[in-house]
Amino acid sequence: MSDQLFDDAPARPAPTDTSAAGDRSRPASVPAGMPLAARLRPRDLDEYVGQLDALGPGKPLRAMLDQGELRSLILWGPPGVGKTSLATVIAAHVEAAWTELSAVTAGVKDVRRIIDEGRSRLELRGRRTVLFVDEIHRFNKGQQDALLPGVEAGWVTLIGATTENPFFELNPPLLSRCQLVRLQSLTDEDLRALLARATDDPDRGFGGRVTLEQDAVAHLVHVGDGDARAALTALEIAAAAAGVTRPGAEGPTAHLGVDDVADAMQRFRYDKASDQHYDIVSAFIKSMRGSDPDGAVYWLLRMLEGGEDPRFVARRMVIFASEDVGLADRQALPLAVAAFDALDKVGLPEARFALTQAAIALAVAPKSNSVTRAIGAGLEAVRRHGNAPVPPHLRDAHYKGARALGHGVGYDYPHDHPSGFASDQRYLPDELDGARLYQPSRHGHEAAVADRVAALREQARGRSATKHRDQGEEST
Repeated sequence: MSDQLFDDAPARPAPTDTSAAGDRSRPASVPAGMPLAARLRPRDLDEYVGQLDALGPGKPLRAMLDQGELRSLILWGPPGVGKTSLATVIAAHVEAAWTELSAVTAGVKDVRRIIDEGRSRLELRGRRTVLFVDEIHRFNKGQQDALLPGVEAGWVTLIGATTENPFFELNPPLLSRCQLVRLQSLTDEDLRALLARATDDPDRGFGGRVTLEQDAVAHLVHVGDGDARAALTALEIAAAAAGVTRPGAEGPTAHLGVDDVADAMQRFRYDKASDQHYDIVSAFIKSMRGSDPDGAVYWLLRMLEGGEDPRFVARRMVIFASEDVGLADRQALPLAVAAFDALDKVGLPEARFALTQAAIALAVAPKSNSVTRAIGAGLEAVRRHGNAPVPPHLRDAHYKGARALGHGVGYDYPHDHPSGFASDQRYLPDELDGARLYQPSRHGHEAAVADRVAALREQARGRSATKHRDQGEEST
């Protein structure tokens, strides 16, 4: 996109000419057809609502901006907390040119072009360029690497916005060249202030033509749940339903109560592209692991009501059944798989019964992570002795000539023993003889498993000791 000057810039700047004259021109006013949330974007830092931890008096970022300084930033926070708005007012505050890229559609060539333009602008006119990249976590490694020369040289000042944890999604070299600013969900008071601006502002809001009862404000704050865009969108929909479709001080009026706005947003905000998705999944898993059926039910239904893919939830429970319950309750895995199967057969909303039943059962089940620990110990053994040869008696002996190679020689068939157990048979490579990869717990059903495993291992040790003693006596 073209760069913009932010002299008295309203909301998000509109495109202007990129020539020297155009670079100094005033942006066009905000189009009337823009959504209410976009029209109400702040024009300067004083209009910006919320994020006092980052922008409050005396805070490092605010002090830097008030001194006219600017360094590359990564704005990290949930949806609707003002990441894009903050980027625009920062650029306006330091009188920087503005350009932006879509992390979805831009390529390395676009990145390099804008960096070249920023370098020319800085060298010829002494003006800085802010490059805003929304959803910067969607940039691949090559695109992120292409940003490095321009950011490091100061030809562009990068402001990236992301809902994802940047420590996981951004290349360390790029992240190390940026200041990370963590933005929080807006407070109830922040949302009330924005709703008041929306109803009263004569140019960008409804200019007093929309009034809200206190319970309607409370409902909008509730459905917004820290997300300004969600609250303002709900207000805009409710106003439109009442006949107020255009912002401004002229036209029909509407007085809205809680019933008028109740239908504007039916569900809790639940953004699967943000950290909230992972946080709620984590809370669900940890509630089951902590044997709290109430927490498990709450987080399960929070996901389902928020529009989460129920198959994702069912898959997590199948994994949990082996990872955290294991053999402490042998019915846990079949129950989780059955819930998954029920979901496929009957779908929602009826499958909520099966999913909730499974979540409660997994929560109250005795817990054992012995399967997880066995996987860890087994992987360590494989990595340490990955090329250990298969003992000859365990090798495939079904083909002609195998016996001549010693394959299968000495194999002791367990079913030939009354107990069904060949106590002196070894099944691990020689390098791992005696290793104990599976260590059962004493929790739930696994206590009986632990007793049996201990008895089998003791029997094997006894037979092995006797065999070695006999072999020693024969050799003497």
